[in-house]
Amino acid sequence: MSAKIIDGNKIAESLKQGLKSELEKLKEKLVLVAVQVGENPASKVYIKNQKSSCEEAGIIYNLVQLAETISESDLIAEIEKINRDKKVTGIILQLPIPPHINSRKIQMAIKPEKDVEGVTPENLGKLLYADTKPTVAPCTALSVMECIKSTGENIKGKEAVIVGHSEIVGKPVTLMLLSSLLDSATPTVCHIATKDLATHTKRAEILIVAAGIPGLIKGNMIKEGAIVIDVGINCIKNKIIGDVDFDEAVKVAGYITPVPGGVGAVTTVILLKNLLYLYKTQIGN
Repeated sequence: MSAKIIDGNKIAESLKQGLKSELEKLKEKLVLVAVQVGENPASKVYIKNQKSSCEEAGIIYNLVQLAETISESDLIAEIEKINRDKKVTGIILQLPIPPHINSRKIQMAIKPEKDVEGVTPENLGKLLYADTKPTVAPCTALSVMECIKSTGENIKGKEAVIVGHSEIVGKPVTLMLLSSLLDSATPTVCHIATKDLATHTKRAEILIVAAGIPGLIKGNMIKEGAIVIDVGINCIKNKIIGDVDFDEAVKVAGYITPVPGGVGAVTTVILLKNLLYLYKTQIGN
């Protein structure tokens, strides 16, 4: 068998259309402020993509560029200044930031109602409430859920294995899969200390891989007909590959996301959807 490809670009385009019609109804433009510390080359690519997507959607995108030598306290002061600006709808902290700064502390300085990435303790905490839809959640985790949803498969009671337990993918995806709003799956979380990973992955009807290890999951580790969501983005010999060996997996899985063109393609649109949710919350809608 050959898996059906989950086309992230197609999902993103569909989400864009819905987002565009909602944005056109608004009386004012949304404002997204990106905070960059230093000039990391990887951040420049993300900033370019974010700016382009915002301009296409009619959203104002402002970049606040700060010196790499800025102190942690001065950076927090900058964030607090943006927090107070009533014209700003949402704030995004561009990672990575210099090692002398605690990124978690900076993320926590962002007001929850302006946290477009859904990474503050308050917004992450809302995921624990199974019967309430959070205002925002981490963009990559939401992108994973959109990719699963696009298959049209009922996930109720299905065995879901998540490889990776980060705060922006593994943990939030696990909580989303448990949400009664989505007819709960039965998730298992695997990580670096998990023994015999293949034992877990081979029983997964839904397999989500976000380990940051290129080609970690081979074809013989996948259950036939499974939904395979590859979140990994690794650059090997100038080629972008995922955490799943695509050539092997595509012969076994029922559905699979490619890399690139899968989960990553959906993430920027989710960021803008989060921004719209923040705006609605701010105006009490």
